[in-house]
Order: sequence, then structure tokens, then C-alpha cells
Amino acid sequence: MFVVTVVFEVKPDFAEDFRAAVLRQAEVSLSREDACHRFDVCRDESAGTRFFLYEIYEDRAAFDLHLASDHFADFDGKVGPWVTGKTVECWLLDRGEAD
Repeated sequence: MFVVTVVFEVKPDFAEDFRAAVLRQAEVSLSREDACHRFDVCRDESAGTRFFLYEIYEDRAAFDLHLASDHFADFDGKVGPWVTGKTVECWLLDRGEAD
């Protein structure tokens, strides 16, 4: 499994709009992408302008399809002006099983 973590820093005036948009993005990704297995949205309890996403895809190809989707392009274009920082990291889920 392919894991993606994203941390967004959002302008205070747009925190609630971003929250609504990212929650919708998670819902759409899970419903339209069979290879998207998890899409959690977390919000920093002390800084309401900081969000953490935890996403699990079948593999890298599935994540690439996510990035190429219309719904991702719409989300990215909409929230881009609201974001002051974004860090994306990719991981392989290790369950200790033999390959």
C-alpha cells in the first residue's frame, strides 16, 4: 500500500472554507477512486489553520490517478490561494509481511 501524508498551512481567513473543501475532497476521493482506501482529514487542535491528511492508495499508480483526476484539479485550484505552506511525503505501508 502507498501512503501519502500532507500538511497544509492555511490563511486564517480561509480556514473554514479550506476545511469544508478538504472534507469534500476526501469524500469524493473515497467514493470515486476504488484504489483510494483511506483519506483522513485532521486539524491541529491548537492552530486551526494547520491540517494533516493521511491517505492510503493501492499503489503509486493509484495515487498518480488521483493527482490526474478532475476532482483533485478542482480542489487544488480552489484552495491554492488559501494555502501558505504544503508538505507532501510518500510512504510504503510496512506490515512486516514478506514481499
